[in-house]
Formats: sequence, C-alpha cells, structure tokens
Amino acid sequence: MSSLATSLCCTCNPKNLSKHDSGLHRDLNASQVSSIKISSQPHKKSSPQVNEKPTLLRRREAVGFGFGVGLLDVLFQLQATAATEGGASCELTVASSGLAFCDKLVGTGPEAVKGQLIKAHYVGKLESGKVFDSSYNRGKPLTFRIGVGEVIKGWDQGILGGDGIPPMLAGGKRILRLPPDLAYGIRGAGCKGGSCIIPPDSVLLFDVEFIGKA
Repeated sequence: MSSLATSLCCTCNPKNLSKHDSGLHRDLNASQVSSIKISSQPHKKSSPQVNEKPTLLRRREAVGFGFGVGLLDVLFQLQATAATEGGASCELTVASSGLAFCDKLVGTGPEAVKGQLIKAHYVGKLESGKVFDSSYNRGKPLTFRIGVGEVIKGWDQGILGGDGIPPMLAGGKRILRLPPDLAYGIRGAGCKGGSCIIPPDSVLLFDVEFIGKA
C-alpha cells in the first residue's frame, strides 16, 4: 500500500484520521514563479543592428516563458474540475446512514471485497464546490485496503456498498456526498494555526473512480 507524498498546509485525502490524527496526508504545494528581469545594452551608432535582434529575442523568450508558466498553473487548477466532468448529471440517492450517492458510470469489473487492497482516483470538494484534494493532480491513484478503517467511513460504505447502497464495480465512477459523521466529524482536517482545510462538521463531496484491485 502506498502513501501519498504530503505537505502540511494544503490537501487532505480520505485516509482516516481516527487513529493517526497527526498523519493526515497533504501534498498540494504552492508554485513559485520567478520573474525575469530584462536588461538591454545601449546600441553603438556604428552597428545599430548588432544587438537589436538578440534583445528582441530575449524579450520574446521571456514573454513566452511567463505565458507558459501561467498556462501551466491554469491547467493545474482546471484539471481537478475537468476530472469530474464528462458524464451526465445524476440525482443523488440518500441512504439511511445519511450518505448520498449517484453513479455517473457503472463499472463492468468485479466489486471490491472487504480487506482487499484497491486503487481509486478521486476529487474531494467542500459543499461550496471548492476542491481540497485531487489524486488526478498527482497523477497517481490512492491505494488502500477497503473496509478495514484505513479510509473515512463514507468511503468504505460508498465503495463496498451496504445500507441500500450497491457496491461499486471496477471501472465505475460514483459521486459520494458524506455527512460529517462519515467524514472528518467535529475535528475537521488539515487544521493549522486556527484554520482548517476541511472545517469541522463539513459535508464533503467526492468524485470517485474505482480502478480495481491494486
């Protein structure tokens, strides 16, 4: 089972905090973009065209570099949103536990078995729609053992099924809405310096793609 590379300040994955509160996984790092200072030398009257083209090229390269960095940053921010699109909207069904689900795509592979090591991609959002974590942005799915408390309760129930919820099949994509008691509860997650990435008593939304057995 793999652990996610983490940073203390940015993201929270569905790994359960009940046993290891200090071990919350976070890995979204702020990008730092360097500014480029362009200096130009005065041209000599005897050869006015000697430095003109190199200076122009340097300016174009600098502008091109800055544009490229900005574009990559925008693409990174949009990636989590794009990962949740591509399927028709569906209506959430609420189970008696309070967990709500909606299948965007029913898989064709086998269902997960309790205790099995599986892989899943996900995008986690607050009720406001703000993305707090995405395995797609890391380019690596979450690997964990299902049904044994390694992830928050809503994930175990939402993937394994039960309480009126059908089990997910490998290859399937499902939206899960977790009430606080099936997520991070009154403690929240990613709390530091008086603020939390996931505030206490938060309802969470997850777009889950069950890849299959790890």
